[in-house]
Amino acid sequence: MSSKSRTGKKSRKSSIEGQDAATHESFALSREEKRDVEESLPPRVQVLHEIIRQQGKEELERSISALGWSSLAAGLSMGFSMLTRAVLNAHLPEAAGWFLVENLGYTIGFLIVILARQQLFTENTITAVLPLMTVPSLQHFGKLLRLWGVVLLGNLIGVGLFAYGVGHMQVIEEPVRESIIKLGLDVMHNTPWQMFSKGIVAGWLIATMVWLLPAARTSKVMIILLMTYLIGIGGFTHIIVGSTEILFLVFDGRMSSIGYIGEFALPTLAGNLVGGSAIFALISHAQVRSDD
Repeated sequence: MSSKSRTGKKSRKSSIEGQDAATHESFALSREEKRDVEESLPPRVQVLHEIIRQQGKEELERSISALGWSSLAAGLSMGFSMLTRAVLNAHLPEAAGWFLVENLGYTIGFLIVILARQQLFTENTITAVLPLMTVPSLQHFGKLLRLWGVVLLGNLIGVGLFAYGVGHMQVIEEPVRESIIKLGLDVMHNTPWQMFSKGIVAGWLIATMVWLLPAARTSKVMIILLMTYLIGIGGFTHIIVGSTEILFLVFDGRMSSIGYIGEFALPTLAGNLVGGSAIFALISHAQVRSDD
C-alpha cells in the first residue's frame, strides 16, 4: 500500500473521529442540566433502605408514652376504614361491580394514620426491623419487642374503643350497622389458615407501601391509596382494620373474645409479621447487603 493511500485513510479516520467528538460535544450538558438529570433519577435502593432504617431507629428510641398515645390515635383513626366502607356498602346498589367502589372506603384510615405520622403496627414490621437487621444485637431486639408490644396494644385499644363507640353511642343508622356486621362475618368465613395466608399478602403490601413512600415525592397519597385498596379488594386480612370489624361483632354479642383471639387475631398477626418482616424486609435488606 502506498504512503499516499495510508495517509488518506488516516486523514479520513481523523475526520470521522473529529465529527464524533463534535457530535458528542453538541450533546454535552451544562452543570445545571446535569443537576436536573440527577434530581430526576429515582433514589438508589441503598438510599431507600437508609431512609427507612433511620425512621425505624427514631421509632425505637421514642418513649413508651409517646408510642402509646400515637398508637392509640392510630387505632382510633383506623376505625374509619371500617366505618367508611360500611357507609358505602349501605348506600350503594346491590351489584357485584359496586364492591370495587365500596373498598375505596378501606383506604381512609390508612390515609389518616400515615399522613398524620401516627404509629401503625404493620408499618413497623419493616421500619423497626431494618435497624436490627443492619446491626443485630440483643439491645436492638429488645427495643423492637418493646415497640411492637406498645404499638400493637395501643392500636388494638384504639380500634376496640372505636368499635364499641360506634355500636353503643347511636352514631350510625341501622343499615350501616348491618353493613358492619356483614363485613365482620365475611372476614370470619376464612379458616385460621386462610387468615394467616391472606395476612402474609397484607403484610407484604404494607411493607411495599412503606418502601415506596420515600421515593414517591408528590405521589404519596396515590401510593397509599393503591396499596391499601389492593388489600381491600383482595380480601387480605389486616390485624388492625380486621380487629375493628371483629371486635364490633364481639361487643354486639355475635362472637366470643376467645373466638376473636384464636380464629382471627393470632393467625392474622402471624401472617402480617411473616409478610412484612420475615419476607419483604429480609429480602430488601439482603438486596442492599449484596450490592454493598
